[in-house]
Amino acid sequence: MVAQFGLSPPVAGGVQASRRAALFGGLCLCCLPTLGRSAEGFALDEVGPGIFIRRGPDAEATAENADAIANIGFIVGERSVLVTESGGSLADGQWLRAEIRKRTDKPISHVVLTHVHPDHCFGAEAFAADAPVFVGHHALRAALDARGDYYRTRLVELLGADRAGKVVYPTLEVTDGAEVDLGGRTLSFHAHGVAHTNCDLSMRDSASGLLFPADLLFVTRIPSLDGSLLGWLKEADVLKAMGAAQAVPGHGPTRVDFAPAMADLTRYLGTLRDETRKAIAADLPIEKAVATIGQSEARNWALFDLYNGRNVTQAFKELEWE
Repeated sequence: MVAQFGLSPPVAGGVQASRRAALFGGLCLCCLPTLGRSAEGFALDEVGPGIFIRRGPDAEATAENADAIANIGFIVGERSVLVTESGGSLADGQWLRAEIRKRTDKPISHVVLTHVHPDHCFGAEAFAADAPVFVGHHALRAALDARGDYYRTRLVELLGADRAGKVVYPTLEVTDGAEVDLGGRTLSFHAHGVAHTNCDLSMRDSASGLLFPADLLFVTRIPSLDGSLLGWLKEADVLKAMGAAQAVPGHGPTRVDFAPAMADLTRYLGTLRDETRKAIAADLPIEKAVATIGQSEARNWALFDLYNGRNVTQAFKELEWE
């Protein structure tokens, strides 16, 4: 779930610099899902009273699964329903909406767009007829302006225009914090600094105490870095300070003990930071760094070989200029 955009920082001359520029610059498709189970094969876990979550598989997306690889679901209040994540495509969002209607006829009042990556936000179109409030980070609109058309083009190529979904913008833009009352339960939102992406939004449910950190917390699937490595470690501390005992991660089991899950994530990110700094200090060529940094973590994460090298590249891009 990352597609890295933007220009690379200037680098000094020479062959090594040219290689780094080639690796850092331009558009990286690495973490966009390459869009295998069908969404219809998934089940929803009731992880708390009135909270239903589907686990996405630890796999890349395919045309067959309609980019249904993220943990998505919904929360039922006394008055209305909030969608925690909309899914990775129109087809995925339609599946989720049908599952909601199997369980309640209460109005769908809010749909949360936790960040810009397509596996979390391209199902939003499926809820348009409900006229919900689309909740997102204040930086999400600009991120969708920069990436949304590209993501949609790739999804159309893989799924077809009738299944891909359209770009949907937030109508409630959270600049720091916000609250939504569903009746009998309040969802509290926090807009984070640049971390996994530049537009990460987390949520806490008052009724259950569950924290919904979205992709600020990966479990079993290797984290994908598309924002700031140092920022992510900083925002991990922000999440810890919220005091939640359990959480619903963006990827992995539908409900986890928060402290050990976050410890696993920060161990990986800390290893990435420390070993990248050592490689930079030793003037290690990026090609060798990609092959060596973080290898002690390989056995701990699904899709490690696919994402770790890209995370190293992103870390170099950030830490080379600190």
